Amino acid sequence: MDINNNNPLLQPFVGRYNQVPFASIKTGHFAPAIEQGIEEALAEIDGICKNEAEPDFRNTIVALERAGRSLEQALNVFYPLLSALSTQELMDISLEMAPKLSEYSTSITLNRQLWQRIKNVYDNRDKWSLDGEDAMLLKETYDSFRRSGALLQDEDRNRLRQLNAELTELTTRFGQNVLQELNRCEVQLGADELDGLPQRIVEEAAAEAAAKGHDGKYLFTLAQPVYMSFMKYSSRRDLREKMYRLYTGRNISGEFSNTDIVRRITALRLEKARLLGYDTYADYSLAHTMSGSKKRVFELMESLADAYRPAQHSEFERLNAFAKENSLIDSDMQPWDYSYVANKLKETQYECDEEQYRQYFPLDAVEKGVFSLATRLYGITFTELDDVEVYHPDVKVYEVNDADGSYLGLLYTDFFPRESKRPGAWMTDFGGEWQEDDGTSHRPLVSIVMNFTKPSGERPALLSTSEVGTFLHEFGHALHGLLAKTKYSSLSGTNVYRDFVELPSQFNENFLTCPEFLKTFARHWRTSEPIPQDMIDRLVKARQFGAAYACMRQLNFGILDMKWHTITEPVDDVESFENKASECVKMFEPLENSLVSPQFSHIFSGGYAAGYYSYKWAELLDADAFSAFEEKGVFDRDTAMSFRRNILEKGGTEAPDELYRRFRGHDASIEALLRRDGIKP
Repeated sequence: MDINNNNPLLQPFVGRYNQVPFASIKTGHFAPAIEQGIEEALAEIDGICKNEAEPDFRNTIVALERAGRSLEQALNVFYPLLSALSTQELMDISLEMAPKLSEYSTSITLNRQLWQRIKNVYDNRDKWSLDGEDAMLLKETYDSFRRSGALLQDEDRNRLRQLNAELTELTTRFGQNVLQELNRCEVQLGADELDGLPQRIVEEAAAEAAAKGHDGKYLFTLAQPVYMSFMKYSSRRDLREKMYRLYTGRNISGEFSNTDIVRRITALRLEKARLLGYDTYADYSLAHTMSGSKKRVFELMESLADAYRPAQHSEFERLNAFAKENSLIDSDMQPWDYSYVANKLKETQYECDEEQYRQYFPLDAVEKGVFSLATRLYGITFTELDDVEVYHPDVKVYEVNDADGSYLGLLYTDFFPRESKRPGAWMTDFGGEWQEDDGTSHRPLVSIVMNFTKPSGERPALLSTSEVGTFLHEFGHALHGLLAKTKYSSLSGTNVYRDFVELPSQFNENFLTCPEFLKTFARHWRTSEPIPQDMIDRLVKARQFGAAYACMRQLNFGILDMKWHTITEPVDDVESFENKASECVKMFEPLENSLVSPQFSHIFSGGYAAGYYSYKWAELLDADAFSAFEEKGVFDRDTAMSFRRNILEKGGTEAPDELYRRFRGHDASIEALLRRDGIKP
């Protein structure tokens, strides 16, 4: 009892911003807070069910929306830390809490009394004269319960509980296996094995080795910036192959194998979909998306494959010829050669040396440039704070204010890799946005987390152009959260259809090749000289050169995801299934013990099951949306404010296709994307 009485996770967060009191939170606080939060939430649900008043929108739908805030507060701290500052203790708590949280969620969606009240309100919706956000909340609540099994009876209800519990445990274990396997993979090299690697990378590898007691050696991990740099610059083909096979061979066998977990997850998802009345899991998942059906998803990916395949073949022919002419490789290009050969071609034919570009993108300057972009477009400002607690010394916090000075929220930034952080980049929040009954706005605590190249010696953190793009991407998600202006947290910010959520983030990436934007901040870190126009021109051409490969790579992921979730029978052999699924978009012949599925966290532990296609779906939207800015000027305030009002502020309060048409005046087509990527003139 003392633990809970003094548990900061069970007290309202106070302070100027209702910020998280990280310094007071200990690992031992999480499990008790989650367990008590579940108890309190269930008591609130019971109160709704036992309410003797006739069910109506306020006493049922809004009451349900606001139930469980204590639990939500604890989870909004726990899960971001599990991803960004994980320990074995946190992973153990995650596994311990997973079945309890699954049972809690299922007990609500399968609560017959609660469902009858929701159904009563929905069936009599004309009586309440709801419109706008209220009508959407009612619809989303009703649809969510129906899709979660509210119509099931007896044995089917019990089976759904079992399925949800096991899926929660398996997806949690999948993600933990990926992190643990990644952390133990490393390659030690000697001084004679560093050919082609820039001095920056060599220094980082030496420091990594020294930190682990391997003086005189050079240690390379599979952390994303390390791996990508090695594959791009190492002239040792044998070592590139070694790194590639290590990277793509993770989680296939051994202590942290995910192979059996993949088979089991997909089998359970199929059973769940069938139980809920759908033919496949994709049918179940896509019923609540812009695309609406697997047919439309496959049509999109097939049309993109048809459009980009000729350009990808042309790219590969050009790369193979270039590689042989310059004695870079002695046989046809393999997957571990692509980044190296493509980079060499860009250096030679486009004079696009990635290391040269890095010199113009020190992290601090990029950060200021990205923030200034939001100021110029939407009028918002960012002020760094030094009196708000953080969870790690790398983290910085900014107060975000609107043009009129009103407070919008906090932004936390966490940029550098560490063993306790999962790979990749993401946006999350420690608290969402909503309005109280009196109209008071509860402002969000938004976080963007990445794995950028670290500073080294006197050299600051210098970002590659792709890392600048990643920053812009995650910052787009952050703006979606920070600018939210809704009544209900479940409809706020990024709580939108999955194939709409990437629009704000991918839209932001378009500025990477805009001279008007780059010239506001891109300066050489030593000389302060602005990035020359000819470098920007070369960057555009070089990025278009790799666009076909990038598209086909994304289609490979998207189609693999869809194939896993359109199975009609459980899969026995993961390797043969993956190879067959990817046949239509493969660029290289499959290799033994080299798979995507066992490490595909997005779909097996990250909530993107039957949804990875959404990156390409949103790419159509973002290219079309950005063309509106190109027509009127990339910094046109009227266009930007329309994007803010109709997209960034609205969250999920209206159907996304309606929001998009209101901003753009028409539905998006593939044409703007093809023009941007140089596929069509």
